[in-house]
Amino acid sequence: MASKAKALNLMRIFSGASCRCPKHAGGLQHHTSTPLRGREAPQHTPGDTDYAFDVTQSSLRYGEGVTQEIGMEFGNMNVKKLAVVVDSNLTELPVMKAVLESLHKNQIEFDVYKDVVIEPTDASFKHAINWAKQGSFDSYLAIAGGSAMDTCKAANLYASNPEADFLDYVNAPIGRGIPITHRLNPLIAIPTTAGTSSETTGVAVFYLKEAQAKTGITSKALKPILGMVDPLNFLTVPPQVATYCGFDALCHALESYTAIPYNQRSPRPTNPKQRPLYQGSNPVSDVWALHTLKMCNQYMVDSIKGTDNIEAKKQMCAASAFAGFGYGNAGIHLCHGMSYPISGKNKSYHAREYNTDKPLIPHGLSVVITAPAVFEWTAPANPDKHLLAAEALGRDITPDRRSDAGRILGDVLRGYCHKLGIEDGLSGLGFSHSDIEPLSEATIPQQQRATRLAPRENTRDDIAQILEGAMTIY
Repeated sequence: MASKAKALNLMRIFSGASCRCPKHAGGLQHHTSTPLRGREAPQHTPGDTDYAFDVTQSSLRYGEGVTQEIGMEFGNMNVKKLAVVVDSNLTELPVMKAVLESLHKNQIEFDVYKDVVIEPTDASFKHAINWAKQGSFDSYLAIAGGSAMDTCKAANLYASNPEADFLDYVNAPIGRGIPITHRLNPLIAIPTTAGTSSETTGVAVFYLKEAQAKTGITSKALKPILGMVDPLNFLTVPPQVATYCGFDALCHALESYTAIPYNQRSPRPTNPKQRPLYQGSNPVSDVWALHTLKMCNQYMVDSIKGTDNIEAKKQMCAASAFAGFGYGNAGIHLCHGMSYPISGKNKSYHAREYNTDKPLIPHGLSVVITAPAVFEWTAPANPDKHLLAAEALGRDITPDRRSDAGRILGDVLRGYCHKLGIEDGLSGLGFSHSDIEPLSEATIPQQQRATRLAPRENTRDDIAQILEGAMTIY
């Protein structure tokens, strides 16, 4: 009887029984348009919702030892001079030694930039950009975590168009959000942490000091041409770093899976080149997101708690890349949108196992700290997807009711946070209720890129409500 009940439950979920109003419809509903006539485009009125989604991917190479192929890869491209951007903490580790040996063996001329800042700022980006402008590079290589890869993307972008003002390409409304139309040089990324997925995405995030806000640059043009994921490069990541990176990957998958469907996103572009990088959930991104959640359920805790569980560590580095395939086209929403002011307005929290003297809330921690509250709030928009996400993360949803979807997914996430030692909400990071208003205010500029993709429309008061709910987790 249990198996029959579960089967009926899944049939009901996939039948799309959730709210079908224009903003909140769930499942894989498709936009109904005027039938095509020959090669004519669908007939829509200006300002209508979109009716299509694009799938653009970086190439991915996965396997133990693929790092040693990097010199051959650039040799095959006939590179004249290569820019290597690397976190200084990695310069003496095996990954850098393998890279240098391969580049020398294949006679690749290169210069190395080591001044990457953890959680980059506009100043650190500009420092790398000025270095790149002076180097006459025709290709780029990023090695390390998201900070190095994002720094490398920015260096490539502005060095390839040296007349551009820094704010030209920064996301509106903080920057001008001008589309990137010029040609960038090829960029290959070798990640050493499992979480950011920056090796497969077109995003470069930084903290803009003048605005006291975290923002970024988002464009398909920024995507690396190749992400080389070598499991051997992930085996020495400190446990706390691996924890925060793992939660970043998990939230990438959850947010892209629960984002507003692509055919309910507006405005529809008047030209396909204007279709944004982050388009809303779609049938392709959903596949990657659910698969990532299942991998997190199977391997995430063991990859951190079981220090000798090499297989779990290998699987999590693959899960990170897969999450990037999902959110790199669908986008993220509230967890990430609120994470930027949380990390930017940090007063005193010092993350363990990070080589910095300054207060630091690592990105993955700033993302997951609101996750239980976020998904409790978004669940009414599409209870079925929230239940399926909970199931992918290990919950038996057979007896569960759709009306409880938010609480159920929130509790599942609290369980992961507890197992991996996440602090007890925003209060555990040094924030108080008096910080809710400035954090809410600082989240509003993220609407253009992130929060507008949430499955429920959200106001400043809604953001404040979620942040209040995130003051404690347990």
